[in-house]
Amino acid sequence: MRRECQEIIPGLILGPYQCSKDTEYLTSTGITHIICIRGEAEAVFVRPRFPDLFSYLVLDVRDSEEQNLIRIYPQARSYIADALQMGGKVLIVCNGGISRGPAITIMYIMEAAQMSFEDATHYVQNKRYCISPNLGFQCQLKEFEAIYRASLALANQPTAHTQRDSKRRLEDDDEGVEADMDLRPAQNQRI
Repeated sequence: MRRECQEIIPGLILGPYQCSKDTEYLTSTGITHIICIRGEAEAVFVRPRFPDLFSYLVLDVRDSEEQNLIRIYPQARSYIADALQMGGKVLIVCNGGISRGPAITIMYIMEAAQMSFEDATHYVQNKRYCISPNLGFQCQLKEFEAIYRASLALANQPTAHTQRDSKRRLEDDDEGVEADMDLRPAQNQRI
């Protein structure tokens, strides 16, 4: 299984680079988009092989604990989301399909399914047993959980501008109601 690709969620497939060299496999599974994740030294052999047949996104990512994945992820997220929205299938590959590709896949699953780092990792690992993002990537995935959850919280909060507009509309509505009412207390009524 380590040398094969696995479908993680419908339309999102993860595996080693060698899967992206097999046009029969790619066309038979309906893959339309391929993300090649490679380090600088791997650029000679981990590269788009069939640019006339498939759409490619190449991400230069070292399998190093110091490599910043969080900065690179938004580009991958957009590419995956756009492809899936168009009805395409995305294959994510790195040299061995063990560290870099799985880390990006876990980030996508965390955000798309609103899962914790641990749950998303277990989910992906249940589909592709051999994943093992390096320790630096694991730390970043934990950090990413806090980042995407904060983004969700902000997205679900009304903005200050919206709150001001709503308050202003309520005040305007109250003035209209007040104009129709005699707000003076009745002679013997206590306030």
